[in-house]
Amino acid sequence: MRLGEHAGLKDSKPLRDIFGEALLDVVRDNPKVVVLDGDLGNSTKTELVRKAFPERSFNIGIAESNLVCIGAGMAGVGLIPWITSFSSFLLCNAYDQIRLSVAMSKINAKILGSHGGITLGKDGPTQMGIEDLALVGGFPTMVILVPCDPASMRAAVRAATDYEGPVWLRSSRYAMPEVYSQDLDFVIGKANTVREGNDLTIIANGLMVAAGLDAAAELADEGIEARVIDMHTLRPMDVEAIVSAAKETGAIVTAEEHLLHGGFGSNIARVVAENCPVPMRFVGLEDTYVESGDPDELLKKYHLTSGDIENMAREVLAEKRKAK
Repeated sequence: MRLGEHAGLKDSKPLRDIFGEALLDVVRDNPKVVVLDGDLGNSTKTELVRKAFPERSFNIGIAESNLVCIGAGMAGVGLIPWITSFSSFLLCNAYDQIRLSVAMSKINAKILGSHGGITLGKDGPTQMGIEDLALVGGFPTMVILVPCDPASMRAAVRAATDYEGPVWLRSSRYAMPEVYSQDLDFVIGKANTVREGNDLTIIANGLMVAAGLDAAAELADEGIEARVIDMHTLRPMDVEAIVSAAKETGAIVTAEEHLLHGGFGSNIARVVAENCPVPMRFVGLEDTYVESGDPDELLKKYHLTSGDIENMAREVLAEKRKAK
């Protein structure tokens, strides 16, 4: 079964393609926007901008430290740079430059971390961003956005461009199903409830939102109504939505295409522990690097499917009942 099928979601183009189209739109609309890439325009899809606006597109080459510093310099003179590459390359090769020139300086630069998660598949673990959100989480001034479908990617690109300050946007090679209509209400720092339910809450981001909706549809056949929340902004996190979910449903499952250690589930657990402790379970990558393979097969092997969310939901509900 394809991701989103049980929830009745339609297939879409790869999320990186949607990013390229959305970026081209903001470049057309805002003359201050410029685009920099690390010789990966065909993979990040910034090549769409290069073809249409070559004078506002800059290929810095395979030199991520320079890529970040040049982008920060452009921001310093009033432009709005989109600095783009694979998240693994940016964070492994230019962490210091992102920290000093962008995050610490609170410069108005936007960074695309493409090919996040494991679903780039056959390119293998060297290019998979499985620790990206934990590393970016180390920049206290950085807004962190993780869209889950085409509409939210388009909205996130525009919201990030309009936001005054540093933003990290995660993209993917994977074709994520359509969760939202085009009139999506996307607000930085405000989570979206995409399904109502009172028995437990599934909090997810990225492709795990569709998986969470699939899980909720399956659980409904058993008489279990799961709320599903798209936590598209990891910083600033919507604390109110998390606390309300804990109080109103009494159990939470988090789901992310990322390492559990340092992932967003641990940040949600901190909010829950401080405000309204309830039983929790976590779906994500255990302490391992992932082998190369077909994306859907990798999701199954490393337990990032709707079935894994369902299993955790049943476990957390059993614990919730015991606590009563």
